[in-house]
Amino acid sequence: MLFRSFLRQLGIAGAGLAWSPASLARAAGTNGPVVPAKGAPRNPDFNPKLPLTPEAIVTNYNNYYEFSTQKDRVAQLVGRFRTSPWSVWIGGLCSKPMTLDLDDLLKVAPPEERVCRFRCVEAWSMVVPWTGLPLAKLLSKVEPSPDALYVKFTTVLRPDEMPGVARLSDYPWPYTEGLRMDEAMHPLAFIATGLFGKPLPKQNGGPVRLVVPWKYGYKSIKSIVKIELVREQPETLWNTLAPREYPFESNVEPNVPHPRWSQATERDLATGNRIPTLPYNGYADQVASLYPRK
Repeated sequence: MLFRSFLRQLGIAGAGLAWSPASLARAAGTNGPVVPAKGAPRNPDFNPKLPLTPEAIVTNYNNYYEFSTQKDRVAQLVGRFRTSPWSVWIGGLCSKPMTLDLDDLLKVAPPEERVCRFRCVEAWSMVVPWTGLPLAKLLSKVEPSPDALYVKFTTVLRPDEMPGVARLSDYPWPYTEGLRMDEAMHPLAFIATGLFGKPLPKQNGGPVRLVVPWKYGYKSIKSIVKIELVREQPETLWNTLAPREYPFESNVEPNVPHPRWSQATERDLATGNRIPTLPYNGYADQVASLYPRK
């Protein structure tokens, strides 16, 4: 019911309406292919050749608890959130720690567009065209130490601009996430600065977020201001709150149910249909070797 209500707000769904990717795209104003931003060609090696989820859904159906726990409210509450100027500190166990403003970060590597599956732990999914650069390119710039075994990411914390923080005052803010170093250096790990050929919207984690498409969506931390190379596995927000429900690794594994629901299928937001969930969200050929069977 929540999803149908959300689609009605966008003018996409009506009583008895049969959903289809084409009708949704027309209603959402994204009929036809999306042209990548100038200077950001689509990388053919990262393109599952699936229909894109309509832009109106991607930018209005967001998990971002610092603003709201209601997905359709986040985009309405980000107006006061300042994304310029913006800088990201990268340091810790490395030879060349640095702080990069957004312009300098965008120059680390030529921008590219990647079409990625996105799978939420809540069992819904999107197909999203991100613009940005490989995380490995950014980390290589600071020359990580051999002692650096993990990467810790931190979201900006501005309670006066993020109304959800006060409502969830018992959460261990700021939002933090982490990856093993081999995961962070994998070619699939991506720093996104754009979406649908445009600057990354605030509600989607702008101006800088992580995209780790073989893991559940909460691992792809938003609005990053700090990247730290560390020796020990970092504490993360969701793992701290509920370690049994949100393990540090958090790969998409359809055969491993969440304690409160199955992960065998997901709701495709472009169609409303339930579809089978793929191991590692469809990226098993690329990443399964990172996780030898125990």
